[in-house]
Amino acid sequence: MLVSLAALWAFAAWVTLRDGLNLAWVSVYNTNVAQPSESLLLQLQQERRLTMIRLADSGVVGKSQITDQRTRTDEAATRFRELASTDRVEFAADDVLKERIAETFRRLDELGTGRKEIDAGRRDRVTAVAAFNNLIDSLYRTYESLATLDDDAIARDTRTLISLNWTRELISREDALLAGAVAARRFSGTEAVRFTQIVGAHRYNMDRVLTDLENEDPTAYRQLRESQALERLHSLEDLVSRQGRPGVIPPVTAEQWQNTTARALTELHNVVREAGERLVERSTPVAIGVIVRLVLAGLLGLVAVIASIILSITTARALVRQLEKLRTAAMELANERLPSVVARLAQGEKVDVAAEAPPLKFGDDVIGQVGTAFNAVQETAIRTAVDEAQLRQSIRDILLSLARRTQSLVHRQLTLLDVMERRESEPSELKDLFRIDHLATRMRRNAENLIVLAGASPARAWRRSVPMVDVVRGALAEVEDYTRVTVLPMGETALSGRAVGDVIHLLAELIENAVSFSPPYTTVQIGGQTVASGYAIEIEDRGLGMSAEDLAAANERIANPPEFNLSSTARLGLYVVSRLAERHGIRVALKASPYGGTTAVVLLPHDLVTEGRDDLSGGATEHGRRPLQPGGARETALVGAPEVFAAPVQEVVSVPTSVPEPPRTEPQPSEPVGTDVPRPASPASFTPSGLPFRVPQASLAPELVAGPQSVLNGEDDEERSPEDIRKIMGSFQSGTRKGRSEAAKLLDEGHEGKDDQ
Repeated sequence: MLVSLAALWAFAAWVTLRDGLNLAWVSVYNTNVAQPSESLLLQLQQERRLTMIRLADSGVVGKSQITDQRTRTDEAATRFRELASTDRVEFAADDVLKERIAETFRRLDELGTGRKEIDAGRRDRVTAVAAFNNLIDSLYRTYESLATLDDDAIARDTRTLISLNWTRELISREDALLAGAVAARRFSGTEAVRFTQIVGAHRYNMDRVLTDLENEDPTAYRQLRESQALERLHSLEDLVSRQGRPGVIPPVTAEQWQNTTARALTELHNVVREAGERLVERSTPVAIGVIVRLVLAGLLGLVAVIASIILSITTARALVRQLEKLRTAAMELANERLPSVVARLAQGEKVDVAAEAPPLKFGDDVIGQVGTAFNAVQETAIRTAVDEAQLRQSIRDILLSLARRTQSLVHRQLTLLDVMERRESEPSELKDLFRIDHLATRMRRNAENLIVLAGASPARAWRRSVPMVDVVRGALAEVEDYTRVTVLPMGETALSGRAVGDVIHLLAELIENAVSFSPPYTTVQIGGQTVASGYAIEIEDRGLGMSAEDLAAANERIANPPEFNLSSTARLGLYVVSRLAERHGIRVALKASPYGGTTAVVLLPHDLVTEGRDDLSGGATEHGRRPLQPGGARETALVGAPEVFAAPVQEVVSVPTSVPEPPRTEPQPSEPVGTDVPRPASPASFTPSGLPFRVPQASLAPELVAGPQSVLNGEDDEERSPEDIRKIMGSFQSGTRKGRSEAAKLLDEGHEGKDDQ
């Protein structure tokens, strides 16, 4: 309210002050522009007339006479420049007036050049008079900008006097033109036509001025209507207009014309001067009214504002206290309670809306009503936060449920594909099976991405440590363009089983990025080595790289992962990497590669890695198969690998190297491992691959269990014919295929039973 009152007072004071300034500006215009320019105008008119006569007949006007007149003109111009260039005019004038004064200064500068050309004889009467007319026109345009008083009647009367003064200038132009023609004793070129045009313009302008003066200044109107000098001038104008022709002597004498025009110009000058004095008298009451308004709006308005301020201060303290209380409650809600509720909801806690948004009492007045509205707002805000948290949790649960189902189906698909791969011996069919196997592995990674985004664990776990090279190979199995990846020596280092699944997933995301954002003709290198802080794996691509700003943003996103936002789908891979790394205390950083690409450094802490291979699962050749590097032949070789690769193999299947099989890791957390496992007694004791558990020497004849026989040393090879050996091998192969088929059927029946449940 105080600001409104102060603004209202300032506006009223400025309006009245502007009128007062307008009066002050009018005084400045009159003193510094109008009066010196009027003197300059008279001298220019006189110099123009003498110049026209001298150009017609140099004997009539001598050089000394024209020189003296030019001196008087220059003195008037100098005074005009000095007064019109003062700081008062610069401060008071608007942009239009400043531009017109500057134009007049330019015309004055050009006058000297015009004089030199006239003296040199390079200008005739028509072009010589143009130099003076252009300068005088600029002066009259300056007069038009001076009529700036806000009073409409005064401004209209001022414009009328300027028009009357312009009529005087037109008569002066007639005088100069005809004086030159009389001195030359003939009209040259278009002088006669030009004289008639000026006469018409002067009479038209005079009629328009008389129409305005009839109501505005009757005294001036009567003087002009009853003027004998103007009537005599009009008679001579009519005579010259009728008889004037090019090459013909003008029908008036120089003395006759000069006497007539001199009286008419003098009478017009007196009328303008007297009308101006009467205009000043009429403007005096206007000025007094402006001063009165300035006093009333300034002083009385200021008193009213001060009184309002005092009254407002004394009556608003209670309102201020209530508003401060309301502000404190709002700040507490925004800065403390609502963020605390959101944080607790993010941690899965239950929140009581009524307890978190207690109603505040502010009274029964208008501010109390605002407080009641605030109570509703804070309750709605907290309830909305609770509902939003529940909605987000529901969406996460849905994502997790769908991802778990997809993961289960993909796992069953991979198991079935493994059985089909072992059963197939046709290279072309096996090639397609390997491709489907690879696609399913990548589908499993996408499903696990959803699980990570939902805040859960993918549930792939290992009980024992896995060689680091096998972890990297497992990650390659989940990358589309794995053939472009080169794995460097990784050393005799193993990864703790509890982190194998997440590290495989993490490396797969980084390798996928490296392959996707580098040209197809380049390779990606993966290497690892033991460092002081643990074990470092470097993934380096040869792509275009990232800017320093993008690298910093990506590293910040990995180091401090934000709350997952369902509306943001950009760089989900980095979010998954950050969550997986956070789960095991792994540090991931991106840096510029010296080859122009990007290098991802994965630093595994000491508690996740072990040196050497003594603790790897299964011994030397008992319980696992090693997946080959991408791009090599599909081959099952019994090595000391963990149970994730465990699948006893009854035959060796080789395919051409042009049909690569990516490595795949399968979690088997419930699979028993060891040489002392009893022989399975029921068809249910099968591996997820569909094969029965292998019990060393369980299927051998008693005499073979006792120790190695000579047949193992090849002693009976010479006694068996090639036909016998072929039959033995054929029987062995047929039995193996039959066993696998039955195991696959049992496995399918088991899964169907689970689905029915």
